Amino acid sequence: MKMWLGASFVPTDQFVELARAAERCGFDTFTLSDHLFYADFASRYPYSRSGAPRWNAETHWPDVWVTIGAMATATTTLRFSPNVYIAPARDLFTVAKLVSTAAVLSRERVTFGVGVGWCEEEFAGTGQDFHTRGRRLDRMLPTLRALWSGETVELDGLPPLSISPTPAGPVPVYVGGDSEAALRRAARLGDGWLGNRIYTEEQLDPVLDTLRRHLDENGRTGPFDIVAPLAVLPDAETYRRLAAKGVTATMAAPWWLATPEEKARYGEDSLDLKIATMERFAEEVIAKL
Repeated sequence: MKMWLGASFVPTDQFVELARAAERCGFDTFTLSDHLFYADFASRYPYSRSGAPRWNAETHWPDVWVTIGAMATATTTLRFSPNVYIAPARDLFTVAKLVSTAAVLSRERVTFGVGVGWCEEEFAGTGQDFHTRGRRLDRMLPTLRALWSGETVELDGLPPLSISPTPAGPVPVYVGGDSEAALRRAARLGDGWLGNRIYTEEQLDPVLDTLRRHLDENGRTGPFDIVAPLAVLPDAETYRRLAAKGVTATMAAPWWLATPEEKARYGEDSLDLKIATMERFAEEVIAKL
C-alpha cells in the first residue's frame, strides 16, 4: 500500500519544505485541497455534522497548480495530486493548461484528483453553472485526456485545436467523492477513486462494494487505484488488511496525531512539528508496509 500525505490547512510558506520531507520519508503522493475564497456560505459543507466548514477566513488555500509547480522543483520522485480539484468551477481550457503545464514541469509526477464540489458560491464566483457540474465534468474528462495527449480536438464553435506543452505520458485521473454518481463516474471515466472523507473500515466496506459493482458494470478489469483515508490509528497490520480488500493507497497527516510532548517541544502548527511527526510516522509505519 502506498502512503499519501494530506496537507490541508497548511500555511503556504511550509509547502516546499514539507514536500522535501515527504519525499525523504517515503510518502508516495503529496495532496493539497482546492478552494477559491472564504465567505459566510449558504451552501452546506457535507463533511461536518453542523454543515459549517472547519476553517475560517485566515486559513490558507494556495492555488493548487502554482504550489505543485513550486514543490516539483524541490523534489525528484514525489508525486502530487489535488484532493480534489473542482474542475467544473472552471472552464475547460483553464483546467487543461494548468494541469498540463504542472505535469510537464514535474516530469509527469501529477495525478489529477478531481471532483464536482459542494460550494455553490464558488461556482457563482467563476460564472459556472453549479447545477450542471456533474454532467459538465463527465464531458470534460475525455476532452482533457485528449488535449493532454497532444491530439487535435474538435469542439463546437471552434476550429480544430490543440494545446502545448503536453506531458510525455497520460495524466492519471482519480475521481473523488462517495456518492452513487461519483463512484459511477470514477468507474466509467477514472484511473482510480479518491476518498473524500476519513472512513472507518465499516464505513468504507459498502463504498468499496458499490465501486466494484460499477467497475463490473463498465467492464473494468484492469488496474484501478483506490485511495482511502482511514479513521484508524497508524498501524501497518490494518493497512495490510485494507490492501487485501483492494485499497492501493491511504492518506495521513502525521501532525494531527502529535503527542503533547511533541507539541510542547516544536510548537503548535509549526513546520518543525510537522516534519518531526512525519519522520516518526516513516519509522513506525511506512518502513513496515
